[in-house]
Amino acid sequence: MTDIVAVDIGGTHARFAIASIAADRTIELGEPTTLHTADHASFQTAWEAYRERQGGTLPEDVALAVAAAVRPDVIRFTNNPWTIQPDQIASRLGCKRQLIVNDFEAVAHAAARASAQEFLHLAGPSIDLPASGTISVLGPGTGLGVAYFHRNADGSYRVQATEGGHGDFAPVDAIDDAILARLRKRHIRVSDERVVAGPAIVDIYQTLAAMEGRAPVELDDVAIWTAANEGTDSLATAAVDRFCMALGSVAGNIALVQGAKGIVVAGGLGYRIRETLLASGFEQRFQAKGRFSGLMASMPVKLITHPQPGLLGAAAAFAQKYLEDVQP
Repeated sequence: MTDIVAVDIGGTHARFAIASIAADRTIELGEPTTLHTADHASFQTAWEAYRERQGGTLPEDVALAVAAAVRPDVIRFTNNPWTIQPDQIASRLGCKRQLIVNDFEAVAHAAARASAQEFLHLAGPSIDLPASGTISVLGPGTGLGVAYFHRNADGSYRVQATEGGHGDFAPVDAIDDAILARLRKRHIRVSDERVVAGPAIVDIYQTLAAMEGRAPVELDDVAIWTAANEGTDSLATAAVDRFCMALGSVAGNIALVQGAKGIVVAGGLGYRIRETLLASGFEQRFQAKGRFSGLMASMPVKLITHPQPGLLGAAAAFAQKYLEDVQP
């Protein structure tokens, strides 16, 4: 049994857990601890806070999943002010072995290892994900994460991290055009992440309000998501429906670009709006790809229901790198 510290750092939260990796490479996660990135000056101070909560000692191996491009010199997060210098992790944290992967690279590892029972069917044929071929993985949160894994016939798999969430947003109808026009007033280039991520609900909401001639109401993203969930604001509900449609369009584009045979939607936001996704225009937009509509309709689209795919995936990536070739 090998114990490691698994860490999943996003724009808003940093999650920590002790992961135990057995000789057969199965992984058991301990109780996760979630810290707000805004409450800590750096990853090191957050690590120290977690270590204190664990009684002052931690395993000597660490696997980090980060919401950023993984670079050898300095890792800069897209949606929080922390930076990480990989070559200083060992000395600052007291670690022996370390692995740093993109957060959605980690989620793809989790999706590749998940059982059929850990997926909720969203769209397409009600079948399991293909046993071989490429599976796209994406998820909206503070940003928009995108990765994929390719599963071989023998059950082995390879994960590829991407920055697919930063592709150009492609409007489909007049409302999409209006959302894009609003965003272009602030951004020279509008990426998918500007439309299909948690904070984007504000611009969607305000666009719909303007189209209906309503006086602007300044609400933050949390208030809009909450109002939609509670059914207290019909415009917030409409904004979430539009968000789901945009997510379907983006997911379909990513599947085409990556040559996918199936899709996995991941992340806490996707799970929270799962019922809305099922009832929205997500599936129609996913499949609305002109001459390739038939191909899109043949792809199963799933939502991973594991509560901590980033932590599980970070540990899985560590196991694949350091333990796969070690005989039990």
